[in-house]
Amino acid sequence: MTTTGEADPRSTSLSTHVLDAEAGRPRVGVPVRLERDGDVLAEGVTDDDGRLKFARGLSPGVHRLTFEVDTPFYPEITVAFRVTGDLPHLHVPILLSPFAFTTYRGS
Repeated sequence: MTTTGEADPRSTSLSTHVLDAEAGRPRVGVPVRLERDGDVLAEGVTDDDGRLKFARGLSPGVHRLTFEVDTPFYPEITVAFRVTGDLPHLHVPILLSPFAFTTYRGS
């Protein structure tokens, strides 16, 4: 699993997983950018299992993950989410097909 950023044990950690729903396998090598208030906090690419773990902890507030998926319809997907500080870890997976995507708060 790829990690990026610097860890802060007092804040919420974040991971993501990109799955190709059409092919039924992980999406390898997807560039992902983590932002807050327009500032890039970290960047990385999904590993051989389609996963990316951000080592940098997140403080409360609204954050954005942008996935450069380059499908026939979506060049990129941006998911905005709120960190409240109530959970030690957040997981934001993406299920991707050529003309649709799904996301949810994972565990």
